[in-house]
Amino acid sequence: MGSRRKGRVLAFQALFSWDLNPQTPEEIATFPWIDEEMRARYEQETLDFARFIVLGTIENLDFIDECISGHLEHWDFKRIGKIDLAILRMSAYALKFQQDIPATVTIDEAVDIAKIYGSDESYRFINGVLDGILKSHHEKR
Repeated sequence: MGSRRKGRVLAFQALFSWDLNPQTPEEIATFPWIDEEMRARYEQETLDFARFIVLGTIENLDFIDECISGHLEHWDFKRIGKIDLAILRMSAYALKFQQDIPATVTIDEAVDIAKIYGSDESYRFINGVLDGILKSHHEKR
């Protein structure tokens, strides 16, 4: 698994944890659930990338949640599962604010993470919402 993939998984875990047990963004971006032995296995670049995603997502949370809400068809935002929501939030952040990362990479990574951590249908749901966000992003340019 590449360092950016590992960073995205860490960011997803942090956002999931933060949603269940709110802490300051700085606290959650230290990944307090990782012990020292496990932390030593991560490259600093991976931790920095994950921290960047977490802090950026939380800082822009209202905007990101609006983007997600605007692309839910026949679905209430409050009904989104916490795992799916964490994946959607970090991925919507990437689509809107990380222009150096190709949108296809962001969506593919989100789908792959959803296949591992989400329900059987999570990846389809996430793909559809992110595709809608991407299309509306390009229409506004």
